[in-house]
Amino acid sequence: MKNRIFIYIISLILFTNCENQSRLTEYVNPFLGTATLWEKEDLGYERKKEARTWGAETFPGATLPNAMVQVSPVTQYRSGAGYQYEDSVIYGFSHTNKGHWNLLHVPMLPVVGKVSPSDYCSPFSHENETAHPGYYQVYLNRYGVNVELTSTLRCAYHKYTYRKDDDKALLVDIRRSNNAVTEWNIEKSGEKVLTGYQAGEGKIYFYGITNYPIADVTMEKDDKHEVAIVRFVDSKGTQPLEMKIGFSFVSVENAKMNLEQEMLNKDFAQVAREADNTWEKLLSKIKVSGGTDREKNLFYSCLYNSFKWPALRSDVNFDYTDIQGNVVNNGFNYYTNPSFWDDYRNKLILLGMLSPEVTTDVIKSIIDKGEKSNGYMPTFFHGDHASTFISGSWLRGLHDFDLNRAYKLILKNATVPGEGGRRYLDEYIERGWIAEKDTVNVPTQDEYKGAVTKTVEYAYDDYAVALVAKELGDEANYKLLMKRSENYKTLFDPSTGFWRGKIDDGSWIKDFDPYYPYYQYMYREANAWNALFFAPHDPEGMIKLYPDNAAVEAKLDSLFTEPWRGYEVDNMTGFIGNYCHGNQPGHSIPYTYYFIGKQEKAQAVLDSLMGHFYDMGQDKLAYAGMDDAGEMSSWYVFNAIGLYTYSPADAEYIVTVPLFDKVTFELQGKPFTITKQGSGKKIRQITCGGKVIDGYFVSHAQLQEGKELVITVE
Repeated sequence: MKNRIFIYIISLILFTNCENQSRLTEYVNPFLGTATLWEKEDLGYERKKEARTWGAETFPGATLPNAMVQVSPVTQYRSGAGYQYEDSVIYGFSHTNKGHWNLLHVPMLPVVGKVSPSDYCSPFSHENETAHPGYYQVYLNRYGVNVELTSTLRCAYHKYTYRKDDDKALLVDIRRSNNAVTEWNIEKSGEKVLTGYQAGEGKIYFYGITNYPIADVTMEKDDKHEVAIVRFVDSKGTQPLEMKIGFSFVSVENAKMNLEQEMLNKDFAQVAREADNTWEKLLSKIKVSGGTDREKNLFYSCLYNSFKWPALRSDVNFDYTDIQGNVVNNGFNYYTNPSFWDDYRNKLILLGMLSPEVTTDVIKSIIDKGEKSNGYMPTFFHGDHASTFISGSWLRGLHDFDLNRAYKLILKNATVPGEGGRRYLDEYIERGWIAEKDTVNVPTQDEYKGAVTKTVEYAYDDYAVALVAKELGDEANYKLLMKRSENYKTLFDPSTGFWRGKIDDGSWIKDFDPYYPYYQYMYREANAWNALFFAPHDPEGMIKLYPDNAAVEAKLDSLFTEPWRGYEVDNMTGFIGNYCHGNQPGHSIPYTYYFIGKQEKAQAVLDSLMGHFYDMGQDKLAYAGMDDAGEMSSWYVFNAIGLYTYSPADAEYIVTVPLFDKVTFELQGKPFTITKQGSGKKIRQITCGGKVIDGYFVSHAQLQEGKELVITVE
């Protein structure tokens, strides 16, 4: 135990000199979002299934912003990000992550003695576990090994301190990840060199250098599994086993190149300090004062979680493997696709505001993929929201990409049915809405069309494409798409006040229960209550679908007061009435109050969400639901500073009441400030640069002027 404590103290010294006492990275808790909700009062229903509900699915391991490498512990495979705080064993430390049940490439675990290929995991305790931006540490009880991890953009640094009398060994579970591993290789390639690859969600190559000579690499197999064991020469003693590993999605040679340029000549402490400094630079672009310590901790932890995805996929020389499997070099950093559903709502705007160079490279990447995929811009999971990303980025002044090339792709998505574009586009074009199958007793997890959700979201995507058409002078398509942007009205049922599915003949689906949570029947991961009021481009027109403002207010009040009916759903947790904050389709609904003159009611909801839904559960480490690659976290960041991306395709923000008295926001190198005056939930006046703003929206251009935004409340 004394040795463990000593190691732990040495690790902390890396981050606790006098200079670091006021650093923003100290507010970050990388464990936030790693816990799962279990209790009825948190879930909103009695848990009966053995399987866990979806957590935020964040991970505590070491990474840099939007990096290729995320080196993090695996406590369970096929479980989101691989780490669940309530778990008690660790299977290894993998090198890629997202939080969506995929990746977890090349897991490694330091071991001692003889181990079984199907029984090697080690118990651990949170009492002997720490995490900091760019750094992770844990003690493995089974093997008596203290693990420390840090990373660069494309490389991982493992530092394992064994007991002095133990021979050191490394288990590489080369045949396992969160994906099916179809191909693999691992071998000794020099006295202290380990190389190989693993194919599963992309083929990733690695080149590792150790500080101990490698004796051999053997494959060990039992009747259930097969693993690689790396053993070392004369490895007893107090000197830790260190391994620096470069990764590449191109080749072993490129992995070596990445290692040589990013990490090879640095020690562990230097890499960890540089990782901390990288995060500090990013976090420092938004500085807050006032508010509670809890609010600051949540704010910077959420800001941290917002910048883990999309992930880098190109090497230091800009080589990458494209969607067709060819190695190409176009002189920019190539990234994975964003999680367009749902991070188009806020996360991608935050990315553009704080990391514009990453954002433009992400756009160049999806253009590259689209041009090599039948000319359709990439979609994700359910929606077609690259158009919103393209429009919003361009209108916010990010012009370091070819708008004409992007427009060609998103226009094809919107107008040409075909494999790779919008699903069911033919029926959407023909009649302005998508039909659903007429059925009864719909199981929650059955796959249908998500027809209502697709219809209203396609209408918004049409609006986003129209904005780009206008920028490029394509008047004909601008008019066409603006007309189609009204299609959100086609599935509004005035008799119920809900958006409701229709069958092919145009009649309403009769088996309609607005409380029932569907997986994809009519609504995607929502019930009818959480599908309300989605027309960010036309809130006034949306309001007019109801008899009057009083009817809208009554509907909204009912949403937040009608109790959840007790349905148990893996992907819907965290309720205020029937409003679910744990899944994203309804995240814009509270702002509807603004458009009927009841802004203070919206703020009451927003304050409740920020106050209760981001540090839930026994350990105060659970979100209300899944982070979805940073969307949930970005929602908190924006609302905490008093801005929200109500219509992300437009270069403007709806003003809310910030948690903090003052915010300094560095926007593309030029700071602006947000100041709150007074207390309460009702906004009395908004000024920007001393000029009163008419309404509740402030433009991106106004913020870029670097003036003071004053929000006076009462």
